Amino acid sequence: MIWRPLSLMLGQTTLGAVWLGPLPDMADRLFVGHMLMHVMVVAVAAPLLAIGLAGGRFDFSNRIPFLFSPILASVIELFVVWAWHMPALHHAARTSQSAELLEQASYLFVGLLVWLAAFGGVRHQRALAGIAGLLLTSMHMTLLGVLLAMSSRPLFEHTGSALSGMSPLEDQQMGGVIMLAFGGSAYLIGGLYLLFGLLQDKRNAFSVS
Repeated sequence: MIWRPLSLMLGQTTLGAVWLGPLPDMADRLFVGHMLMHVMVVAVAAPLLAIGLAGGRFDFSNRIPFLFSPILASVIELFVVWAWHMPALHHAARTSQSAELLEQASYLFVGLLVWLAAFGGVRHQRALAGIAGLLLTSMHMTLLGVLLAMSSRPLFEHTGSALSGMSPLEDQQMGGVIMLAFGGSAYLIGGLYLLFGLLQDKRNAFSVS
């Protein structure tokens, strides 16, 4: 199907734009930059890559079904994402290139894990679990966004906050809004898409019978 290689190409292009463009430098100076990188990797590039890989030779969801359980994948992503938003690890990723590479690689890994768990393999056999996994991920992404956006004190310090005209708290709150608007909603849309497909399959089966 032509849309799968197209999706794979768009996912790779997105990663190239995120990692080779101005965002890494912006992320070192502003929390908003970090959050833009984060959501672009896990909520844009990862689903595009997963759609492109689904059903192909590099779709490992059927070969390692335990690891690609949608609920387990969501829980793994929760721990990885929340760990990198602990102040100490977040600071390390902003001041060390090797830590930043590890951060971004882990975001891509867990992003692919969640999206392939939902969309890979034989989709109709895992649709319900995929819906649950994506909705669970949407919930914990939304919760993280709310905590960052509603915080009354800055948890992170970035050198560019003052130069941008924002206080560190405003920078952090804006990052939380980005997580809310794009991070949580991407997984919610993915879950609703799977639900629509499941209902359509049920309707078609009922019509045939």
